[in-house]
Amino acid sequence: MTRLEGVITAMVTPFTADGAVDEPGARRLARYLVEHGSHGVVVAGSTGEVATLDDAEHISLLRAVVAEIGAEATVVCGTGTNDTRHSVELTKAAADAGAHAALVVTPYYNKPTPAGIQAHFEAVAAAAPGLPIVAYNIPSRVVINVPPVDLARLAEIENVVAVKQANNDELQQVEGMALLAGNDDGYLRTLELSGAGGILVASHLAGPQMREMWDAAQAGDLGRVASIDAGLREFYAALATVTNPIPIKAALQMAGLIESDRLRLPLLAAGSEERTRIAAALEQGGLLAAS
Repeated sequence: MTRLEGVITAMVTPFTADGAVDEPGARRLARYLVEHGSHGVVVAGSTGEVATLDDAEHISLLRAVVAEIGAEATVVCGTGTNDTRHSVELTKAAADAGAHAALVVTPYYNKPTPAGIQAHFEAVAAAAPGLPIVAYNIPSRVVINVPPVDLARLAEIENVVAVKQANNDELQQVEGMALLAGNDDGYLRTLELSGAGGILVASHLAGPQMREMWDAAQAGDLGRVASIDAGLREFYAALATVTNPIPIKAALQMAGLIESDRLRLPLLAAGSEERTRIAAALEQGGLLAAS
């Protein structure tokens, strides 16, 4: 199975002036990310506005990114929904379209029991037996937290091989699962715990620095890891001023890496105060010049 490790960027989805998915723009961005520190990308995750992509757009976008970087980097596709049947269909389609792994979020809105969550992941994993599955724990978006004891049960499913842990209070190793930071500000702690890396947002523009953190951690130089992280904290904070991916799209537009920071409703582009803070953080970190 594909190894899920290092800097994996949760990639935004660019849109054209008429609101369509900008596949050429996505290919250019994916290429830039791989050339600037990313070991791989996630397509159609939360940062990629998966909630407002239809299935045809979802899989077509995946195919485009796989065609661009799939021979060189890991391409993970978000396939989790709050409907197990839909998640199964998307996971099968992603596997057929060349995804190297699937990112499956805890079902949202329905508020399933732990047994229901287990059954959901069993069904999704069985839909594509050879495809590595990353369980995505993000209670801030889905309401339900999956504690380490329940993650350990998910790890008993043969192809559930990693967790994207977006609950910083429960960052810890889980037997049978690779630990991936789900928040930028948890990446340092994950590396200190000998975790596998992170599925990150700041790496769109701070990819070289976050890759250096990974490399330093592999060399045992945690002091260097902490030093680089300290220089990125203001950028992390700026990217949390309002709902993701609003800030990172603004930052990418400022850096000239996407043509527009437009999003699909109900999300709106960053306002002037938010853009001022984002621009200041980019300038402080030298990230505009780097791009």
